[in-house]
Amino acid sequence: MSATAATPYWRLSGFYLCYFASLGALIPFWGLYLQDLGHDAAAIGELMALLLATKIIAPNLWAWLADRHGQRIRIVRVASFAAMVCFTGVFVSGSYAWLALVMVAFSFFWNASLPQFEALTLSHLATDPHRYGLVRVWGSVGFIVSVLALGVLFDQVGRGWLPWVVVVVFVLVWGVSLSVPDAGAPVTNAERTPLLQVLARPEVAALFAACLLMQASHGPYYAFFSIHLDNAGYGQQLIGALWALGVVAEIGIFLGAAPLLRRFSPRTLLFVSLLLTALRWLLVGGLVDQIGWLLVAQLLHAASFGIYHAAAIQLVHRYFPAPHQGRGQALYSSLSFGAGGALGSLLGGYAWISLGAPATFVLASALALAGAAVCWRWLRA
Repeated sequence: MSATAATPYWRLSGFYLCYFASLGALIPFWGLYLQDLGHDAAAIGELMALLLATKIIAPNLWAWLADRHGQRIRIVRVASFAAMVCFTGVFVSGSYAWLALVMVAFSFFWNASLPQFEALTLSHLATDPHRYGLVRVWGSVGFIVSVLALGVLFDQVGRGWLPWVVVVVFVLVWGVSLSVPDAGAPVTNAERTPLLQVLARPEVAALFAACLLMQASHGPYYAFFSIHLDNAGYGQQLIGALWALGVVAEIGIFLGAAPLLRRFSPRTLLFVSLLLTALRWLLVGGLVDQIGWLLVAQLLHAASFGIYHAAAIQLVHRYFPAPHQGRGQALYSSLSFGAGGALGSLLGGYAWISLGAPATFVLASALALAGAAVCWRWLRA
């Protein structure tokens, strides 16, 4: 795809690049940073859950505003700036109560921006939504560059610099958002299909249930994978490289998503991704000391995120008519990455203490299998 007046490819891609670079700084190293501050596994799980829990409410509130008044990019810009300002609160104190407050305030705005940007991107792509992966792939590139560079940096200077790095990247996210144009889609108050009627469809409920279970299975991974590797004796550079390997596999899927989506139904791809995710967590939990199997597990990120997300976002785009596109993407974000991620982080934190690492990842595998069962039984094309 080339940059055109109709599709501002590089500006859309630039936002994904910077946004996911910030996640490459925050997600792999935030749990380790909290551990360095003296917080235990339960507290880390709870703080990670707060980071995700605001996705249950915030994206839907912002999506209602966007669908009602248009101007999605203005919401993205305001939310990105406010999130940047709120995150600077981490410099005030490292106490549990204060960090919890900062995480809620920061994530309320941060979680508002991506669903609206997803809807904006699909609006820009218009009749070519299957090309979404060619834009979104730059987010994966940003994540890889960030996590590899920071793995090297933190081996040299320590993880105490993490908050400063995150703030700098947040500034870049906000700056790039200023260059992205709105899609210019007309706003209408005449909605042919009421939102509740869309949500009442069995396939929509099944989709969101499967997505919630998928992201719940990722909770222990996002909260404790770096700690799991650290406990097994891996260094910061190798931890960063393993995170990056997963995203390299994800890039391959995004680049090949268009032919996959033309050949297989999104339902089939979603089902297969859930099964492969269940296998991935068994490998991570049981074979962490065997680098070969750990590499296989990270390559399965191609399925557990790449195939899954490409299929899920296509189904959301199909199921929700144009007046509800923003709220459809927001519900997908809030119910999967929000409610599912928060549930998984909480369960993972408590399981980590009471059951240990291997059993925690077995629990994650069971959640992914439950999502596959929902997809097989109730999700229809």
